[in-house]
Order: sequence, then structure tokens, then C-alpha cells
Amino acid sequence: MNNTIRILLVDDDATQRNMIREILEIANISFDLHEAANGQHALDVLQSSTIDVVLLDKRMPGMTGDEVLWNIRNTLKLPLLPIIMVTGTNSMDELSQSFAQGATDFIRKPYDPPELIARLMAAVNTKRLTDQLDDAESLLFALARMVESKDETTGDHCYRLSHRCVAFGKVLGLSPDDLEALRKGGVLHDIGKLGIPDSILMKNGKLDEAEWEMMRHHPEIGAKLCEGLATMRDVVPIIRYHHERWDGSGYPHGLAGHDIPLLARVFQIIDIYDALASERPYKPAFSQERIIEIFHDEAARGWRDPELVRIFLDILINQPALLDVPHNHLRSKDEEILEHIASTGVLQWDSRKQYA
Repeated sequence: MNNTIRILLVDDDATQRNMIREILEIANISFDLHEAANGQHALDVLQSSTIDVVLLDKRMPGMTGDEVLWNIRNTLKLPLLPIIMVTGTNSMDELSQSFAQGATDFIRKPYDPPELIARLMAAVNTKRLTDQLDDAESLLFALARMVESKDETTGDHCYRLSHRCVAFGKVLGLSPDDLEALRKGGVLHDIGKLGIPDSILMKNGKLDEAEWEMMRHHPEIGAKLCEGLATMRDVVPIIRYHHERWDGSGYPHGLAGHDIPLLARVFQIIDIYDALASERPYKPAFSQERIIEIFHDEAARGWRDPELVRIFLDILINQPALLDVPHNHLRSKDEEILEHIASTGVLQWDSRKQYA
């Protein structure tokens, strides 16, 4: 591991920046210090450089520290980057405002050198632990996308599922943790197909009973792959139970009604909608009228949670824009991994867009 600490110091006062550099040099630690005299410069540095921790002055002219903090979390999408707010005030209201925006720690001026070094090192250690978790998650996501790449027309299937699941979850009033689980579930739901032979996954024609029996194991395989990570705790039920049915006729465990975890029931509504609303080689994208008809039919058969179907169809009829998916989105690390693999020529599709 690189032991050099990559620090972004954001302060409009050059004297304060020089003081920090001197403290770091006296502490005899390996560091790479990036300096920014204003908020916009800080955001530019974060877009072009890898940073372990940000030391951010709260009160600056122009863009304040809290505004910089908001942009780091919401515009640059860096939710795990440690940000230590620097303040000369003892106001708890001001500190609470910074923590609400996403600050991870704070330190007061004038600096106590040992305290400053201790807070920086604690933030960096936390960052590197979360980086390891992020790498493990990215590997799982990349593997899941490789599974999806074997399908004939998934395209942006994972991204569509994630986006629409979160939109549906917000209407249902689900918690931020639940929304994050749904976002991850959109990518990871079928990762268990890694354990299913390609001769089954890519078979042209209907599966026989023995093949279906093997296919029905993929939710359990996927759950086992992911349950070792604590950050996947809320995602595992989506992976394991998204093929269960309200009347108990689904798989792998034949759960029924409210015994099926809520997030799995929410996810399967969006999964079905995406399949119906998307064009495939064997069918066109269905009309809204046809989709509504199918959902009513599946609810009448007892396959889907009738209340969730009712709420979803209300969205589809009265607020369809909530289900619209942005055409441009930031590429995630796992998408970049898959694109790199594809660029080697290992992943190839035949004329039917099937994985070859």
C-alpha cells in the first residue's frame, strides 16, 4: 500500500496553508499536499487528482466551506471521502450544519499540531479501509455485469433497474439504506448465474425440467456470493428472494405474502416492468396499456403483491416521468472494469447480440 498521505488543503489564507505544511513536515510523515485557495479550485483538484483526505476551511469568501462540502458530496459524488472542517468558532449550530452536509470530522483554529496529525491519520486509515470495501464491491458489480453481458439485449438493464427501483422506493417512503440496497440490487440480483452453465443460460429454446431445476439455484448462489460483505446485508434478501411469488409458487424457497422481504417484492415489480417496457430480439417494447394489463393479470393470479402493484401502476399512469432514465450518467468503477475487459476482445457478441 502507498503510505503517502494525499491531502487537499482548502483555505483562502496563504499563511494558514504554510502553517499546515510546516506541521506536516515536522511530523515527519510522507505526504503529498495539494493546496486550493478557493472552493472552485478545490473542486477542480478533486476531479483531476486522487485525494485521501480534505482539510476544508469553513469560512471563505465566494464559495463557503459548506458549499464546497455540498458540491463534493452531491456534484462530484464522493460520499466516502473524509472531509475535516476547519473552524474558528465554537458554535454547535454551525458545526451541526457542516455535519449535516456530510463533514466527517472537524478541528478548530489555532491548530494543535499533534491533534491535527492524529485527526488526519484517523481519516486516512478510515478512507483506506473503505477503499478496500469499495474494491470488493466493485469486483462483485463487475462480475454481475459480466453475467448481464451474456444476455441478448440487456444494454443498460442494470442501470435502468437501479434508477427505477430507487424512484419507486422514494414514492414508497423507504429509508436511505433501503434505497441504497435497491440501487445495488439492480446490478447484483442475478450474479448467482455465474454458477449456472452457459449451455443453460444461452440455450435457444425452452429449458427442460432438469435445466430449470439448476437455474432455480441462482438466487441462492448469488446470496452466498454476497453475504460475506457486511455492506451487502440489506442487498442479500433482494438477490435471494426476487423470484418468489405472493402466492408461494415462486423459488427458491416458496415464500408467500409478507414473508417475502419487502425490498425483494419492490425489486421484482421493477424487474418485470423493465422486461416488458424494453425491446428484445423476440419482442418489441410493450405499450403502456399492455404493461398495465399484464400487471393486473399477474396480480389477479396471485403472483405479485397487490398493494405494490396498485402503487406502481398509479406511478405509471399518473407520474410516468419518475420512471424515465437519464441517458447520461457517471460511469462507475465496475462499468469501467467491464469496459476494459471488453476492449481486450474477450467479450464478443454474435449477430443476435448473444455472448459468444
